[in-house]
Parts: sequence; structure tokens; C-alpha cells
Amino acid sequence: MTTALSPIIVSRLEKAATDNGFDQELEREGHWLVFASTHCPLRVWLGAFGDALFLAAFSQQNVARALGEYGTPMAAPMPKGAVAGRTVPDVPALHRLLRRAFQLSKALPNELLHTFAKQVAALPKTTEAERLVVQRVGQNLFREGLLDLWEGRCAVTGLAVPALLRASHIKPWADCEADAERLDVYNGILLAPHLDAAFDRGFITVADDGAIVVSHALDAEACTTLGLDRPLRARGLADGHRTYLPWHRDRIFNRNGAG
Repeated sequence: MTTALSPIIVSRLEKAATDNGFDQELEREGHWLVFASTHCPLRVWLGAFGDALFLAAFSQQNVARALGEYGTPMAAPMPKGAVAGRTVPDVPALHRLLRRAFQLSKALPNELLHTFAKQVAALPKTTEAERLVVQRVGQNLFREGLLDLWEGRCAVTGLAVPALLRASHIKPWADCEADAERLDVYNGILLAPHLDAAFDRGFITVADDGAIVVSHALDAEACTTLGLDRPLRARGLADGHRTYLPWHRDRIFNRNGAG
């Protein structure tokens, strides 16, 4: 349980929350400060033990599970409504934790779908041109979700120029059976342009452990030019990605180099 908070600690916790997307301060629960956001469904509870240990509890289990690199798991008891929490040693680490939680809450499965449904509810969908407008809305949301999930960096190279990055569907938009698949961030990988093109055309694929597998259709010179002549790996893969990757390996990847 968090201890009583000094005015200085309260101010630091409030700033950490508001600076990282949690712009609604709710009624306190004991020694816990409580925050929500107008931009994502996540609710957070913040507390501290003195000025050496900071605590954050979360209302979404899928977000909490995806925060493994940030802090350490928080032991019970937790505030009512929280499903899991993390502890961090200082305020900068708390900022990083909250920012990542905010990004994940906006991007993880179903959130993009809910946003998409709201944005296109009033749009006509009768003609082909109208359907293309709806599709563009979905594709833009998907890209924003992948930028959040990978924190604006190529999953393989680490390139951090968002304007150059591509939101690559693992199972292509046209082959998805429903919008839930099209807008599932786990059905995508954020890639640098040359890797996106190679992935889309089946010259590379991704193993379940993240290793980049190169098709024999690319000769040694092409591999060297593309930077595929050394071991590469996609970071940040989750179990959700592994439900789609076999589809790409079986249907898109040019395994034998023919064609």
C-alpha cells in the first residue's frame, strides 16, 4: 500500500500523469491519486513510498501485461478497480511507464476498432469512392496504432523517422475477414520503407522468434544492398503477432525463389 504523500510528491505525480496523456484527475482513493484520459480508456492509480519508490496501478490487464520492460510487478494489495501494477525507482522512470501505458491503451486490440466505428459511423459507404474513404480512415488509424505500439521506431532497424515508416499488414487488408483483423495492431509490423516493400512482396518474412527470413529469390548482391546479408530480428513481437505470422509465411513469403 502506498504511504501518505507529501505536497511535493503529489505535484510530481500529477505532472507525470498530465504530461503523459492522463488529463483527468479523479477523486483520490486513500493515498492513491487517480487519473483517467480523454484519449484512451485506461485508468491509473499513482502512489509512492517516500521519494525512492513510485507505484502505478492500471485498469486494463492487456496493458499491464505489455509493460514487462518497464519497472517491476507490484505486489498486492492494489486499489479497487486495478488489475495489475508496476513499481519504478524514480520520476523519470514513472514518466516512461505512464507514456508507454498510454500508448498501449490507445493501440491494443479493439481500441482501434472502437475508434474506427465512431469515425465512420456517419460516412456513406455505397459507392466505391465512398468505401475507399472509409478504408483510408481505417488505414490511417492502423498506422497511428503501430506508431504507438513501436514507439515510432522500425521494429527491425530502429529507424526513428515516423514520416519514413510504413505500417505493414501481416495479413493484407483485402484478405482480412473483418475490420477486427484489419485494425488489430498485432496484424502489423512497423517497418522502414525497404523492409516494408520486401515484406509486402514476400522477399522476407518473420519467424515466431522475430528472426528475419530472407527468400532465395534475392541474390547475394540484392541482399547486401538491402542490408539483408546479416542476421536481423524484429523486436517487440507478442503472442498476438504470432497468430498472423504463419499466414504471411504460408501465403506471401516466396519460399523457393520461383517467380
